[in-house]
Amino acid sequence: MFQAPERSTSSASVQSSKPEETSQTKEPIRHMLFGSPAGVRQVIHLLHKLGYAEPNAWSRPMPTGRPGEVMAILTRYLLKGEG
Repeated sequence: MFQAPERSTSSASVQSSKPEETSQTKEPIRHMLFGSPAGVRQVIHLLHKLGYAEPNAWSRPMPTGRPGEVMAILTRYLLKGEG
């Protein structure tokens, strides 16, 4: 179903915390989960077990306006090296 994130040898990497001021370009990448509250929680915990993101890094589940559906958002930062 899900695979662990692959390690890349390129000059781009993803950071989970807010970007600090450096000479690198930072691009926010947002992950959004939609589903039942239990399903969203399950995927968040699965991604944590796979080492992708801490559960507390996700937003609180928010209602989408559809019955029984919520959305959670995770923002990570893609660091791109100069050149």
